[in-house]
Amino acid sequence: MQTATISFDPFNSLSDKDCHERIRAARAKLGKKAVILCHHYQRADVYQYADLTGDSLKLSRLASQTDSEFVVFCGVHFMAEVADIMTAPNQTAILPDLAAGCSMADMANLAKVERCWRELNEILNADQEVTPVTYINSAADLKAFCGEHGGIVCTSSNAGTIAKWAFERRPKVLFFPDQHLGRWTGHNLGFAMDEMVVWDPDLELGGLTPEQIKKARILLWKGHCSVHQMFQKSHIDAFRAKHPEGKVIAHPECNFEVCAAADYVGSTEYIVKTIKEAPEGTRWLVGTELNLVDRLAEEVKPQNKIVQFMATTICMCSTMQRIDPQHLAWTLENLAEGKVVNPIRVPEHEAKLAKLALDRMLAIS
Repeated sequence: MQTATISFDPFNSLSDKDCHERIRAARAKLGKKAVILCHHYQRADVYQYADLTGDSLKLSRLASQTDSEFVVFCGVHFMAEVADIMTAPNQTAILPDLAAGCSMADMANLAKVERCWRELNEILNADQEVTPVTYINSAADLKAFCGEHGGIVCTSSNAGTIAKWAFERRPKVLFFPDQHLGRWTGHNLGFAMDEMVVWDPDLELGGLTPEQIKKARILLWKGHCSVHQMFQKSHIDAFRAKHPEGKVIAHPECNFEVCAAADYVGSTEYIVKTIKEAPEGTRWLVGTELNLVDRLAEEVKPQNKIVQFMATTICMCSTMQRIDPQHLAWTLENLAEGKVVNPIRVPEHEAKLAKLALDRMLAIS
């Protein structure tokens, strides 16, 4: 197969019906040479073609266990990077639309994290006092930064375990890019709010005083998920007033007030598992991305379970939405013709350090 730069333009005008026919034809031609991964947040008209579904880390691990030459990741850029790092050298990770990024991941870049580290070294000995922890929702070069500086990667499901590991090694943690997951994790470990301070990368010393930095146990990067920011405690209050018997479950990327008011807090996998295993006839208010909530509502409807989306306005992961049937058809047709489009390749030196941070996480969790 050859890597190719091929115009997507002819596919822009294709109807969804034509796209679906061409996707099915290309898949049949490719057979097991290609595996399609779909994140929980993926739109339904693409999700239906998934060979493997789940959250980002689970999908990359599953892909690494396949013999498929091509790993077509219907997700966002950082997910495809993780797939490239974790799969075998003879496997190629592909992102159908390179514009499918993550606004949260973009809130922390390597230049800003390195400047933060230099500024911390003006106040502390960062390499001896601070463990950098990056959420898996981050670019590969930030995972590499953590690998190089004795740090680690975490997911929304293992953040507590990872934080304990970090504190066993150094007294402080720098947590990026999502402040809300970091704050909820610290709260569950018993840290007071004034021991968890927000580092604003656009301000000198993160907008903090030397005294605040010295006192802090967790430095929370000023980043967030735009989707999970939509959920508010008032949504939960209104639901409980109308359905006092109902249960509330939220993703830890939600703000602290939402997590504190919820009955359950956990990752996308945890949310799916909890609701599917709940007794028949239960009612749920769910604080996570709309595509997942709608899909889950349909799946549990036969058990007379009612699943409601938490926000009063429609909000979904807009960058994930970029991968549509047109992009999937374009990707698969070119693969079937021997042309690889949009391969995701992390530079070798970066991949090595990033894998070190990922392997630390996998060894612990």
